[in-house]
Amino acid sequence: MIYFDLFLTFLKIGLLTFGGGYAMLPMIQEEVSAHSWLNQSELIDFIAVSESTPGPFAVNIATFVGTRTGGIFGGLCATFGVVLPSFVIILFVARFYQKFKSSKLVAGAMNGLKPAVVGLIAAALLSLSVTVFFPAGLNTAVFSTAQFYVSLGIFAVAVVLAFKKFHPILIILLSAVIGIIAGLIGTA
Repeated sequence: MIYFDLFLTFLKIGLLTFGGGYAMLPMIQEEVSAHSWLNQSELIDFIAVSESTPGPFAVNIATFVGTRTGGIFGGLCATFGVVLPSFVIILFVARFYQKFKSSKLVAGAMNGLKPAVVGLIAAALLSLSVTVFFPAGLNTAVFSTAQFYVSLGIFAVAVVLAFKKFHPILIILLSAVIGIIAGLIGTA
């Protein structure tokens, strides 16, 4: 039954979200929490790994969640579920591309979807930021922890490097190294 649940859940996510993996984050958060497959902290770890590994974000996160929840077959079910809607839609669009290419209706729909996708990504960013920066909830005690300042520092360095056009892989590697060092120092 878990395999069918994984397939249907990620099929719904793949079918009802538009704008790529980041736009899927709010729905992934909601579904994973509703099914109690992962807690928020585990989900953030999976998001970090999904973003750091090669391949599309949505496929990676579906594979990780599915494998964690239902083993290898669970990973296959979740991955197939998230990929199937895009595959079918691309086949359809490719077949009728010439008719859609200059449609004002399609252009209008795309223009209307852009702000919604940005909003979904911003909502996911805020939700994840609260979990990363305020793991014990919003209180003043968090400002006295080294974890908060290390996370804030990594975030600030990543933002600066991104605006300076550093390669994303270098930013990810540098963030991982800083996080490992901070973790080792924190446990020593």
